[in-house]
Amino acid sequence: MATEDKNRATAAAILPLVGGAANVASIAHCMTRLRLGLHDRTLVDDEALKALPAVMGVVEDDTYQIVLGPGTVARVTPEFEQLVEEGRAAAPAPAPGDAPAVSADELAAQGAAIKAQQKAKNATPFKLFLRKIANIFVPLIPALIGCGIIAGLNGLLVNLEWLPSVTPALAAMASGFMALIAVFVGYNTAKEFGGTPILGGAVAAIIVFPGVANIDAFGQTLSPGQGGVLGALGAAVLAVYVEKWCRRWVPEALDVLVTPTLTVLISGLVTIFGLMYVAGEISSAIGTFADWLLSNGGAGAGFVLGGLFLPLVMLGLHQALIPIHTTLIEQQGYTVLLPILAMAGAGQVGAAMAVYFRLPRNESIRRTIKSALPAGLLGVGEPLIYGVSLPLGRPFITACVGGAFGGGFVGLFNQLGDTVGSTAIGPSGWALFPLLDGNHGLGSTIAIYAGGLLVGYVAGFLATYFFGFSKDLLTEFNVSQEPAPSTVAATGGTTPAPDAGRPNGPGGTDSGTDPAKAPAGV
Repeated sequence: MATEDKNRATAAAILPLVGGAANVASIAHCMTRLRLGLHDRTLVDDEALKALPAVMGVVEDDTYQIVLGPGTVARVTPEFEQLVEEGRAAAPAPAPGDAPAVSADELAAQGAAIKAQQKAKNATPFKLFLRKIANIFVPLIPALIGCGIIAGLNGLLVNLEWLPSVTPALAAMASGFMALIAVFVGYNTAKEFGGTPILGGAVAAIIVFPGVANIDAFGQTLSPGQGGVLGALGAAVLAVYVEKWCRRWVPEALDVLVTPTLTVLISGLVTIFGLMYVAGEISSAIGTFADWLLSNGGAGAGFVLGGLFLPLVMLGLHQALIPIHTTLIEQQGYTVLLPILAMAGAGQVGAAMAVYFRLPRNESIRRTIKSALPAGLLGVGEPLIYGVSLPLGRPFITACVGGAFGGGFVGLFNQLGDTVGSTAIGPSGWALFPLLDGNHGLGSTIAIYAGGLLVGYVAGFLATYFFGFSKDLLTEFNVSQEPAPSTVAATGGTTPAPDAGRPNGPGGTDSGTDPAKAPAGV
């Protein structure tokens, strides 16, 4: 089957299981997930979705998220959008007098129940704010990755003194996006906070305009780019509030002239004579603190960061790190935090391998691990998390132990002066190798990162092999009936499901937990 046909077939299989085109309110995707806004959550068939070969799992958050994996999701999403448009166009108009299939009271009751459930799980103000921040930066990740890889290739060619006529062009390709990243952040910020995106981009563009070097503020001359992405974010948020204020007070006949002018003028003046300075100081403090932390307590800091990253992901709190990563990349050319945090995935892989060997007679779980392990090695941990370690409970904790030791290893070398960084955010595992950079040459950087992965694999394996199973849990699951791991509570319960062993998901087992209970944010 051609790739296009395969992607369309996947989209066609998903659409009826989420309630059809009429039930889809919005469509988006990130690095690994198809994110759908749905009118009626009760129309979704979770189990059938998880049984599709292309689906690695499902997660319910502010949107309904179907995990398809990197690359695949970017190809399936356009096909899905086209099918939804075709389905809406083909839907017949309701005949006069036709009664709805569900009464208004029933729909209202369903909606209220779903809304209450979602609010209880995910609608805390802090998490909603972090989600907005993530939505600003996540669309920038493909460009960061592409430019980061080109930057690494250019650095290698420069060091080897190869193709000197080509390296300036590669440098321009790698640096052009980063030089203007503030504009993209401003555009996405205004869009996310409910303003006019182009006005947010226009205000943020002031930060990178070379002419600001002729302006004195707070007794010092401004520098183009001062404040970086944090300044752009603040400027665009301010522009949104100014624009909304103008919409309320400016007469409609004058709105098209007055509102954009006042938005750019007021936000621009505050940005030039306030935000650029303040955001510049904050950005410098972030870089200074990151360098100080790893220089003075690298091993301990790496141990804590590597060990806590998986729980942060489960809670969605890892989104707070995205602006910090971007600020470090903008300042230093790479983020020193991502290689340490990537060790959490190494601990997860090691833990999964230990589960594989500890359950030699459970072919169901072993098939899930075999199918999900390649993705885990490349930094896509959702299949292993939701299909193996998190449902089993204790192996998730021992995976964190593996991540802690791997993070401590990389942090130790940072403390000794061998900085290991990533020129982009997004990938981890083996996929991070092309994006590595450091202060002592590419060979040294790769060796340290590879050593950290190895330590994470080994520590995660040993911790899980010896401490990952209670006696009862090991006895219950090391059988040939193929019970599904999703039936085990995170506390280590041992009651098998009635349909244990049913082929379902990429590895022949249920590849995720109950979506109503599954943590979000990976």
